[in-house]
Formats: sequence, structure tokens, C-alpha cells
Amino acid sequence: MTEQRTGPGPLAGIRVVDLSRALSGPYASMMLADAGAEVIKVERPGSGDDTRGWGPPFVGDDQAESAYYLSINRSKKSVTLDLKDADDLARLRALIQDADVLVENFRPGVMDRLGLGEQALAELNDRLVILSITGFGEGGPDGQRSGFDQIIQGEAGLMGITGPVGGPPTKMGVPITDILSGMFGAYGVVAALHERERTGTGQRVTTSLLASAVAVHTFQGTRWTLAGEVPEPGGNRHPTIAPYGAFTCADGWVNVAVGSEGLWQRFAPVAGLDVDDPRYSTNRDRVANWDELEAEINAVLAKDTVDAWMERFNEAGVPAGRIRTMDQVYGWEQLEHLGLVDRVAHPTAGDLALPGAPVSWSRSGRRPATPPPLLGEHDDEVFDEH
Repeated sequence: MTEQRTGPGPLAGIRVVDLSRALSGPYASMMLADAGAEVIKVERPGSGDDTRGWGPPFVGDDQAESAYYLSINRSKKSVTLDLKDADDLARLRALIQDADVLVENFRPGVMDRLGLGEQALAELNDRLVILSITGFGEGGPDGQRSGFDQIIQGEAGLMGITGPVGGPPTKMGVPITDILSGMFGAYGVVAALHERERTGTGQRVTTSLLASAVAVHTFQGTRWTLAGEVPEPGGNRHPTIAPYGAFTCADGWVNVAVGSEGLWQRFAPVAGLDVDDPRYSTNRDRVANWDELEAEINAVLAKDTVDAWMERFNEAGVPAGRIRTMDQVYGWEQLEHLGLVDRVAHPTAGDLALPGAPVSWSRSGRRPATPPPLLGEHDDEVFDEH
């Protein structure tokens, strides 16, 4: 295993009050926690974050802990507050006064109704960086709509480019717009904290599931905006490079990425194809004849195993990879080598293996993960300070 430098992390000393729930906000605050920030997760008394009830699967002797919740709340502290109660709202204000960052993903207008709008928060703590994540953004004809990941995947065009050739539209296997908005939100927070070092004052950072989805359209977006093409689901094929996709072997699947003419010169002989076949002589030709090319490659690769083809492709210098199931991924030595699994001891669920932080820092180190908190686990610790 790679020696991971542990330490306080580059955001050590930053305090985050996290009012968010479900996924987008908690993902952002988990990224900040991974970087060393102290994250205080504020939850509803009795039920807590919605994701505590999302399952199965549930884990632990009493099956009380949602695997979903555990996946996105490592290294945080949990306190419970009823934001409709005046005393609890006063406790929240006290927390905010001492915080560097506030994260929320309520629908637009909720913070104002709580008396915690942008101006009120600035008066309470003018150094505060506020991250607000919404579904469809603020204002405009759709700003008040509820934003759930699959709805946004559809509305923002992602489902329209995902799925088997010809459709139907298909959602991605993870709630990608929630995750992306959390990532972009955390990026915005860090930028605002840097700017605060110059000005001494915080500011409000906004993003949305819709904005995050559009931001990652990249070439699929410009196919329409620049070329007037409407992208459609393409299955496992790349729409502009061939052969670049998934192919069947005798006992499984491999991905092959022939991303240049030089790679085609190396790939074709290994796959039993004629390098000079006029149907495939350039990438443009190969894309135009994808159906024929795919059929020929599948016919050849089906004659041998994944291991055998991986060995041949590696020897030829052709980029290729197995298509792994999740159990195979977490049994892969490369994950262990990179420290991509966090092992923590949970107070009720026992020893847990969690997907780990993807970023390390050479000088300040990566903060060692702590288990996702029980509901209200840190009430006494946090509120005794106030």
C-alpha cells in the first residue's frame, strides 16, 4: 500500500455548519471534512438526515444504519436542532457566529423564512462563506421547482445521451448531478475562503444541480451549440472516436480506447483487422462504419478470455481495461495501494469499509477518516462550547 501522509489537512481550523441533507450538500461538506475542516452536521431530532432511512441495505446488529447515509457522512459531527423551535434556532445562530462556512440546500426562500437570509447572516458573521445549492437555480421560471437528481438528469439532457444505442434514455448508475453540485460547491467554498484572506469578509456561493449538469456537457453540448447536432444515446460507444468502447470476450467484457491513428496501427493487427482496410483507414471512416467495425472486433474477441486479451493489448501498448463488478473493484489491489478504502470503527455498526477520499496533500497530509456520526452524537460536545 502507498504510504499516505496523514495530518490535519489544509482546511484544519475551518469550522463548517452543515444544514444540508440528502446528497448534494452533504457531499460538499464531506469533501471539506476530508480536507481537514470541522463539519458540524445539523439534523432533525428523531429522524435526522433523510438518507438515514434510505435503504436497504442497512447494516449493524440492529440494522439501524443506512449504507447510503454512511457513504457520504464520514468525518463529521452530528447535532440535533429543531429549526422551528426558538431556543434551537438561537443555538444555531450561536454556531453560525463561530463558523467559517455554512452549507445549505433548502429550496429558495427557506433560509429567509428562518431569519437566516444573506443579509441577516452577514450581520451575524461577516466572515461567513455561505454555500447554497438548489435544484434548478435561483429565480427564473423554474427556480422554485424541487430538484431531485433523476429529474435533473432528464431535464439537463444527461439521460438523453445515456443508454443503449437508439435509447431509451437512461439515468446514470450514481446520482451524478447531486455529486457534481457538491463538488462544484466545495470548489466554490475554497475559492471564497481564499478570497476572504484578502478582503476579511465572506460571501455567498451558489450552484445548482442543473448548472452542474450543464457544466459537464463538454463536447456533447458543443455538438449542438456549435454543430447543430442533437446527441443521442450511444451505448458503450464513443460518439467521435472508433474503436473506443466495450467489447465482448469469451468470459466477460473489455473496454478498448483507440484514441489515435498510432494506436489503430497497434490495435488492428492484435484484433485480426487489416490496418489498411479503406473502411477503417481514418478515425472518420471508422466512426462512419462503427456497426461493421464493432461486429468484427466482437467476433474476434469472443474467441478468447478477458485475461488473454488484456495480456495481448498490454503487450501491444493498446489502452484497455476490464469491466469490473463492484465486488471486483473493491477486491482490486490498486485500490488498496492507493488508500482508496477508509476503514473505520463505527459505534453501532462495527468495522466499516467506506469509499475513501480521492485527494491527498503532500505537506499538510490527508486527514484520517472518522466514522459517520450517530444522530446527535456530538450534542454535548458542541453545545457545551456555547
